[in-house]
Amino acid sequence: MMATAVVLDPAVTMRTPEWLFLSTGIRAVDHAVEDICSVTGNVFSEGASMQALRLLSRGLLGAKARPEDPAPRLDCLTGAWMSMVGSQSGVEKGASHGIGHALGGTAGMPHGYTSCVMLPVVLRYNQPVNAAQQAMVSEALGQPGTPAADLVAGLVAELGLPGRLRDCGVKREQLDMIAEAAMHDRWIPTNPRPLDLAGVRALLEEAW
Repeated sequence: MMATAVVLDPAVTMRTPEWLFLSTGIRAVDHAVEDICSVTGNVFSEGASMQALRLLSRGLLGAKARPEDPAPRLDCLTGAWMSMVGSQSGVEKGASHGIGHALGGTAGMPHGYTSCVMLPVVLRYNQPVNAAQQAMVSEALGQPGTPAADLVAGLVAELGLPGRLRDCGVKREQLDMIAEAAMHDRWIPTNPRPLDLAGVRALLEEAW
């Protein structure tokens, strides 16, 4: 399913609640990061995703600082659009998306918030097997040499968004059920580093 036209109008977003706009932007960051780090990535999606990260990091911080300025909002919209190139070209996502789907469906966690919490955790877990790809993420975020997980977590914190599951209303006693639900998601098997049920549960515990 592909759009025949895309309208990017920052004026439309002016009434969007701040938490929703910013967390949706981090969801787009998640798309771009997991595409760069994917086991099925390609040079086309890689280039689009890196530019998406540049636009999104600049745009989200600008929108937070200057909410009435349309320019950073347009950066965010353009970056979000570019972050979808991988999805439209068959690039598989990883555990941030897979666990995120379970968090939403099982615990009612907002979609963008799942990325705020899970993406740094999953990046740390995957780092031993895709360090070179994560270095590309760090480069796109403007700080080569700094771990990608730290940069994403820092961006989330700078935007004033939640960084732990318990800050989003998820109860510890729900973690087993969430882990079991995540194992049915299509993007757990395509995570760059293999994950079983115990591994997913451990990531949730780290994120909680």
